[in-house]
Amino acid sequence: MTSVSQGETVGVQDCTVFPDSFSRIGRVACLVGSLIVGGLAGLALKARADTGTALWTVVLGAAFAGGLLSTWSPCGYSSISLLRPTGRGMRAVRDWLPTFAMHGLGYAAGALILGTLLGAIGGLARFQGFSTGFGLAVLALIGLVYGAHQLDFLRVPYPQRRAQVPHDARQRFPKWVVGGLYGLSLGLDYLTYVQTPLLYMMTAAAILTGNLAAAIAIIAVFNLGRYLPVAVNLFPVTDYQIQAWLGRNQERAAILDGAILTALGAAFAVLALA
Repeated sequence: MTSVSQGETVGVQDCTVFPDSFSRIGRVACLVGSLIVGGLAGLALKARADTGTALWTVVLGAAFAGGLLSTWSPCGYSSISLLRPTGRGMRAVRDWLPTFAMHGLGYAAGALILGTLLGAIGGLARFQGFSTGFGLAVLALIGLVYGAHQLDFLRVPYPQRRAQVPHDARQRFPKWVVGGLYGLSLGLDYLTYVQTPLLYMMTAAAILTGNLAAAIAIIAVFNLGRYLPVAVNLFPVTDYQIQAWLGRNQERAAILDGAILTALGAAFAVLALA
């Protein structure tokens, strides 16, 4: 045991190696498997008569998955922990519902603001949708590059605002107000950490639509995936149980993220080249 003199601060480095680390062979298998699955999915999409509708389904599904995977970020852990009911039992849950509702409204407002901005950018650039050859190529590139990044084969820029929602807000406002503030801050997506590159793909897809309503829809579905995990607080589980489960599955979430991105990238590449 190391003794520490009074007043001395001991720093602890961030964890970079997880206990269930995937081997390189396992990650290679995941990469190859995702490429094959994505390529076959791209061929199946190309053969459909309603390729455009099917493509929208894929993008919205990916947006929702990205929102769920963003739970494995500092703010994801924090929001679930800090926005818990006070006390136990049905009465505590009932009293917590306004906080849950305001949190959702904050996410909705964030989607409206960010989606409008991205759709306007795409409109000014005269983009005609992500189903064009150019749009598919952009999405394919993002998926393949950041998929390799998440699977630890490539290091690429990961633009993030390295910040969290201020924790002292909970001491200055009622919990339902804090829920709304958290929802708005997280719903704007780029104000805090979001440790899934699927956000970048959905941002690109929203811009490529060139349409305000379509862009808002994509961001809204992503935010829905971010919001719903807070509902775990409706159930009789402790904060320790939730945080421990998230911690045990941190790297699995990153691997799944990489697999989804790689498969999407391969599918979009097939559609762009076919």
